[in-house]
Amino acid sequence: MQAGADPIVRLNPGLDPRAIAAVFARHGRAHIPGIFPADVAERIHRALVAETPWSRVVSGTSRHYDFGPGGWEAIPADKRREIEQAVLAMGRTGFAYFYENFPVADLHAAGRNLDSYLMRVFEFLNSAEFLAFARTVVGAPQIALADAQATCYRPGDFLTQHDDLVVEKKRRAAYVFNFTRPWHADWGGQLQFLDADGHLAEGYTPAFNALNLLRVPQPHSVSYVTPLASGARYSITGWLRER
Repeated sequence: MQAGADPIVRLNPGLDPRAIAAVFARHGRAHIPGIFPADVAERIHRALVAETPWSRVVSGTSRHYDFGPGGWEAIPADKRREIEQAVLAMGRTGFAYFYENFPVADLHAAGRNLDSYLMRVFEFLNSAEFLAFARTVVGAPQIALADAQATCYRPGDFLTQHDDLVVEKKRRAAYVFNFTRPWHADWGGQLQFLDADGHLAEGYTPAFNALNLLRVPQPHSVSYVTPLASGARYSITGWLRER
Protein backbone atom coordinates (compact mmCIF):
# COMPACT_ATOMS: atom_id res chain seq x y z
CA MET A 1 0.00 0.00 0.00
CA GLN A 2 1.40 3.42 -0.93
CA ALA A 3 1.93 6.01 1.80
CA GLY A 4 -1.25 7.97 2.33
CA ALA A 5 -3.43 5.52 0.41
CA ASP A 6 -6.55 4.06 2.00
CA PRO A 7 -6.17 0.43 3.11
CA ILE A 8 -8.05 -2.20 1.13
CA VAL A 9 -11.05 -3.43 3.13
CA ARG A 10 -10.49 -7.04 4.12
CA LEU A 11 -11.21 -9.44 6.97
CA ASN A 12 -8.73 -10.23 9.69
CA PRO A 13 -6.93 -13.33 8.33
CA GLY A 14 -6.81 -14.85 11.82
CA LEU A 15 -10.58 -15.41 11.99
CA ASP A 16 -11.90 -18.98 12.15
CA PRO A 17 -15.30 -18.97 10.39
CA ARG A 18 -16.16 -22.56 11.37
CA ALA A 19 -15.52 -21.92 15.06
CA ILE A 20 -17.70 -18.80 14.88
CA ALA A 21 -20.36 -20.79 13.02
CA ALA A 22 -20.51 -23.31 15.89
CA VAL A 23 -21.25 -20.49 18.37
CA PHE A 24 -23.83 -18.96 16.02
CA ALA A 25 -25.57 -22.32 15.53
CA ARG A 26 -25.91 -22.83 19.29
CA HIS A 27 -27.07 -19.35 20.27
CA GLY A 28 -28.42 -17.69 17.12
CA ARG A 29 -25.93 -14.86 17.60
CA ALA A 30 -22.20 -14.25 17.93
CA HIS A 31 -19.81 -11.53 19.03
CA ILE A 32 -16.67 -11.47 16.86
CA PRO A 33 -13.82 -9.22 18.08
CA GLY A 34 -11.01 -8.09 15.78
CA ILE A 35 -13.10 -8.45 12.63
CA PHE A 36 -10.85 -6.22 10.49
CA PRO A 37 -7.08 -5.64 10.48
CA ALA A 38 -6.11 -2.63 12.60
CA ASP A 39 -5.45 -0.28 9.67
CA VAL A 40 -8.88 -0.95 8.15
CA ALA A 41 -10.67 -0.51 11.49
CA GLU A 42 -8.88 2.79 12.14
CA ARG A 43 -9.76 4.09 8.67
CA ILE A 44 -13.45 3.19 9.09
CA HIS A 45 -13.47 4.86 12.50
CA ARG A 46 -12.03 8.06 11.01
CA ALA A 47 -14.65 8.00 8.23
CA LEU A 48 -17.47 7.67 10.76
CA VAL A 49 -16.20 10.27 13.22
CA ALA A 50 -14.82 12.95 10.90
CA GLU A 51 -16.09 12.47 7.34
CA THR A 52 -19.76 11.45 7.46
CA PRO A 53 -22.68 13.90 6.93
CA TRP A 54 -25.16 12.49 9.45
CA SER A 55 -28.95 12.72 9.14
CA ARG A 56 -31.33 12.32 12.05
CA VAL A 57 -33.92 9.57 11.55
CA VAL A 58 -37.07 9.44 13.65
CA SER A 59 -40.06 7.10 13.86
CA GLY A 60 -43.48 8.59 13.28
CA THR A 61 -46.93 7.16 13.91
CA SER A 62 -47.06 5.56 10.47
CA ARG A 63 -43.80 6.37 8.70
CA HIS A 64 -40.06 6.99 8.88
CA TYR A 65 -38.80 10.58 8.93
CA ASP A 66 -35.33 11.48 7.67
CA PHE A 67 -34.02 14.93 8.48
CA GLY A 68 -31.09 15.25 6.07
CA PRO A 69 -27.66 16.63 7.02
CA GLY A 70 -28.26 19.81 9.02
CA GLY A 71 -32.02 19.39 8.76
CA TRP A 72 -32.65 18.51 12.38
CA GLU A 73 -30.58 21.41 13.67
CA ALA A 74 -32.51 23.80 11.40
CA ILE A 75 -35.79 23.03 13.18
CA PRO A 76 -36.68 25.47 16.00
CA ALA A 77 -35.75 24.12 19.45
CA ASP A 78 -39.36 24.03 20.70
CA LYS A 79 -40.44 21.99 17.66
CA ARG A 80 -37.53 19.55 18.17
CA ARG A 81 -38.60 19.04 21.79
CA GLU A 82 -42.16 18.40 20.63
CA ILE A 83 -40.99 15.73 18.17
CA GLU A 84 -38.73 14.14 20.80
CA GLN A 85 -41.61 13.90 23.27
CA ALA A 86 -43.86 12.31 20.63
CA VAL A 87 -41.21 9.68 19.82
CA LEU A 88 -40.70 8.92 23.52
CA ALA A 89 -44.46 8.47 23.93
CA MET A 90 -44.46 5.97 21.06
CA GLY A 91 -41.53 4.09 22.54
CA ARG A 92 -43.24 3.57 25.90
CA THR A 93 -45.63 1.04 24.40
CA GLY A 94 -44.33 0.15 20.94
CA PHE A 95 -41.62 0.39 18.33
CA ALA A 96 -39.74 3.68 18.09
CA TYR A 97 -36.29 4.98 17.26
CA PHE A 98 -34.27 8.18 17.42
CA TYR A 99 -30.68 8.25 16.13
CA GLU A 100 -28.48 9.50 13.28
CA ASN A 101 -27.68 7.60 10.11
CA PHE A 102 -25.90 7.66 6.78
CA PRO A 103 -27.77 5.43 4.28
CA VAL A 104 -24.76 3.79 2.65
CA ALA A 105 -26.55 1.28 0.40
CA ASP A 106 -29.14 3.80 -0.82
CA LEU A 107 -26.51 6.43 -1.59
CA HIS A 108 -24.31 3.88 -3.36
CA ALA A 109 -27.24 2.80 -5.54
CA ALA A 110 -27.91 6.45 -6.39
CA GLY A 111 -24.26 7.09 -7.28
CA ARG A 112 -23.84 9.63 -4.48
CA ASN A 113 -21.00 10.09 -1.93
CA LEU A 114 -19.00 7.46 -3.81
CA ASP A 115 -15.70 8.91 -2.57
CA SER A 116 -16.59 7.98 1.02
CA TYR A 117 -14.53 5.14 2.49
CA LEU A 118 -17.80 3.71 3.79
CA MET A 119 -18.69 2.92 0.17
CA ARG A 120 -15.57 0.72 -0.01
CA VAL A 121 -16.85 -1.09 3.08
CA PHE A 122 -20.26 -1.62 1.47
CA GLU A 123 -18.64 -2.98 -1.69
CA PHE A 124 -16.57 -5.36 0.42
CA LEU A 125 -19.70 -6.60 2.23
CA ASN A 126 -21.03 -7.64 -1.18
CA SER A 127 -17.77 -9.24 -2.31
CA ALA A 128 -17.23 -12.96 -2.78
CA GLU A 129 -14.86 -13.01 0.22
CA PHE A 130 -17.26 -11.57 2.75
CA LEU A 131 -20.38 -13.32 1.44
CA ALA A 132 -18.59 -16.68 1.68
CA PHE A 133 -17.63 -15.85 5.28
CA ALA A 134 -21.24 -14.85 6.06
CA ARG A 135 -22.72 -18.00 4.50
CA THR A 136 -20.39 -20.18 6.56
CA VAL A 137 -20.98 -18.40 9.86
CA VAL A 138 -24.76 -18.08 9.52
CA GLY A 139 -25.15 -21.52 7.92
CA ALA A 140 -27.17 -20.02 5.08
CA PRO A 141 -25.85 -20.67 1.56
CA GLN A 142 -28.77 -18.60 0.22
CA ILE A 143 -27.19 -15.33 1.40
CA ALA A 144 -26.57 -13.29 -1.74
CA LEU A 145 -26.20 -9.66 -0.67
CA ALA A 146 -25.81 -7.22 2.19
CA ASP A 147 -27.40 -3.82 2.61
CA ALA A 148 -25.89 -1.22 4.94
CA GLN A 149 -26.32 1.98 6.86
CA ALA A 150 -23.92 3.76 9.19
CA THR A 151 -25.41 4.76 12.55
CA CYS A 152 -24.48 7.23 15.25
CA TYR A 153 -26.19 7.11 18.65
CA ARG A 154 -25.66 10.14 20.87
CA PRO A 155 -27.00 10.74 24.41
CA GLY A 156 -30.80 10.48 24.24
CA ASP A 157 -30.84 8.12 21.22
CA PHE A 158 -32.38 4.63 21.22
CA LEU A 159 -34.00 1.83 19.20
CA THR A 160 -36.78 -0.10 20.94
CA GLN A 161 -37.56 -3.82 20.74
CA HIS A 162 -38.10 -5.38 17.31
CA ASP A 163 -37.17 -8.62 15.51
CA ASP A 164 -36.16 -7.44 11.99
CA LEU A 165 -38.64 -9.79 10.29
CA VAL A 166 -39.86 -8.37 6.97
CA VAL A 167 -40.83 -11.37 4.86
CA GLU A 168 -40.32 -9.78 1.44
CA LYS A 169 -36.81 -8.60 2.41
CA LYS A 170 -35.62 -12.23 2.91
CA ARG A 171 -33.29 -11.33 5.78
CA ARG A 172 -31.31 -14.27 7.12
CA ALA A 173 -29.22 -12.39 9.68
CA ALA A 174 -28.59 -8.89 10.96
CA TYR A 175 -25.11 -7.51 11.55
CA VAL A 176 -23.52 -4.66 13.53
CA PHE A 177 -19.90 -3.64 12.97
CA ASN A 178 -18.87 -1.56 16.00
CA PHE A 179 -16.34 1.28 15.87
CA THR A 180 -16.83 2.92 19.26
CA ARG A 181 -14.18 3.70 21.88
CA PRO A 182 -13.99 4.10 24.71
CA TRP A 183 -17.39 2.97 26.02
CA HIS A 184 -18.71 1.97 29.44
CA ALA A 185 -21.70 -0.32 29.94
CA ASP A 186 -23.50 2.19 32.14
CA TRP A 187 -23.54 4.67 29.26
CA GLY A 188 -26.25 2.56 27.55
CA GLY A 189 -26.20 1.84 23.83
CA GLN A 190 -26.05 -1.93 24.35
CA LEU A 191 -27.33 -4.36 21.74
CA GLN A 192 -29.78 -6.26 23.96
CA PHE A 193 -31.41 -9.65 23.39
CA LEU A 194 -34.70 -10.51 25.09
CA ASP A 195 -36.10 -13.90 26.10
CA ALA A 196 -39.69 -15.14 25.87
CA ASP A 197 -40.52 -13.60 29.26
CA GLY A 198 -39.19 -10.19 28.28
CA HIS A 199 -36.06 -10.54 30.43
CA LEU A 200 -32.64 -9.49 29.22
CA ALA A 201 -31.02 -12.71 28.01
CA GLU A 202 -27.73 -11.18 26.84
CA GLY A 203 -26.25 -7.84 25.88
CA TYR A 204 -23.26 -6.64 23.88
CA THR A 205 -21.59 -3.40 24.92
CA PRO A 206 -20.17 -1.46 21.93
CA ALA A 207 -16.60 -2.60 21.34
CA PHE A 208 -14.12 -1.23 18.82
CA ASN A 209 -13.62 -3.35 15.68
CA ALA A 210 -16.11 -6.07 16.68
CA LEU A 211 -18.87 -7.66 14.61
CA ASN A 212 -22.15 -8.75 16.18
CA LEU A 213 -24.26 -11.18 14.14
CA LEU A 214 -27.80 -12.31 14.98
CA ARG A 215 -30.28 -14.62 13.34
CA VAL A 216 -33.52 -13.08 12.02
CA PRO A 217 -36.11 -13.04 13.56
CA GLN A 218 -34.89 -12.42 17.09
CA PRO A 219 -36.15 -9.81 19.62
CA HIS A 220 -33.51 -7.17 20.30
CA SER A 221 -33.04 -3.47 20.92
CA VAL A 222 -30.41 -0.76 21.34
CA SER A 223 -30.72 0.63 24.85
CA TYR A 224 -31.11 4.34 25.57
CA VAL A 225 -27.79 6.20 25.47
CA THR A 226 -27.61 7.99 28.80
CA PRO A 227 -26.33 11.52 29.54
CA LEU A 228 -23.29 9.83 31.11
CA ALA A 229 -21.90 9.05 27.64
CA SER A 230 -18.96 11.29 26.76
CA GLY A 231 -19.14 10.49 23.06
CA ALA A 232 -21.16 8.74 20.37
CA ARG A 233 -21.76 5.08 19.53
CA TYR A 234 -20.64 4.46 15.92
CA SER A 235 -21.49 1.40 13.81
CA ILE A 236 -22.23 0.04 10.36
CA THR A 237 -25.35 -2.10 10.38
CA GLY A 238 -27.62 -3.98 8.01
CA TRP A 239 -28.89 -7.40 6.98
CA LEU A 240 -27.55 -10.40 5.10
CA ARG A 241 -30.25 -11.28 2.60
CA GLU A 242 -31.30 -13.73 -0.05
CA ARG A 243 -31.58 -12.37 -3.59
